[in-house]
Amino acid sequence: MSIKAPDLEWLQGDVPRAEGFNDTYFSKAGGLAETRHVFMRGNGLPERFDACERFTIAEFGFGTGLNFLTTLAAWQERSSRPELTFVSFELFPMTGEQLARALAAFPELQPLADELLKAWSPEPGWNSLKISGATLRIGIGDARELIGDLRSGAAAGEEPVMPSVDAWYLDGFSPARNPELWDADLLKAAADLTTSGGTLATYTAAGWVRRNLQAAGFEIEKAEGFAGKREMVKGRKP
Repeated sequence: MSIKAPDLEWLQGDVPRAEGFNDTYFSKAGGLAETRHVFMRGNGLPERFDACERFTIAEFGFGTGLNFLTTLAAWQERSSRPELTFVSFELFPMTGEQLARALAAFPELQPLADELLKAWSPEPGWNSLKISGATLRIGIGDARELIGDLRSGAAAGEEPVMPSVDAWYLDGFSPARNPELWDADLLKAAADLTTSGGTLATYTAAGWVRRNLQAAGFEIEKAEGFAGKREMVKGRKP
């Protein structure tokens, strides 16, 4: 497999838009605030960090790395924090130059962004990076194929083990434009990797996505969306 970077258009405020999906990587109303509202608050973070020794977050769509860096910054601020593993999937990883331009919009994350950029050299398959004490495992390729590696433990380079995901960030492009990342089989695989009591959050409230999540085994509820968006979705595995 060869790596293909995304074709980007840069909107006002240096918001990157993927031409192949006709969708932006983060909200023009504020990417950092969006991540905090949808993915962190939607999963009860960072408060849940205080109650455990290890915490695993998994994400569909690494994009600019904004979700990872925002989470990492919040994790660093906790006086008592768990061992953090962040697992993400990306089919079209940005180049270092694209990543740097996108993340320059968030100066408060710049020290962490610089650390990520220094380590950024994605290869097809699984890449493991240590960033400020946290482990970032990023799978470059089709999530529908790579997620099977997590079941076997191949992504961790360890003996086969079923990892437990504590929280999911479902952040693929719009379901209408990128249905593969909202596929029923993929969401079922995600549910199978999730610990009992594990959670999910996503910006979309599309009916067929909710039904796929429910069929996968998650209890689903709607919540207030970000920046005028009426609804988003949160979920929990019983």
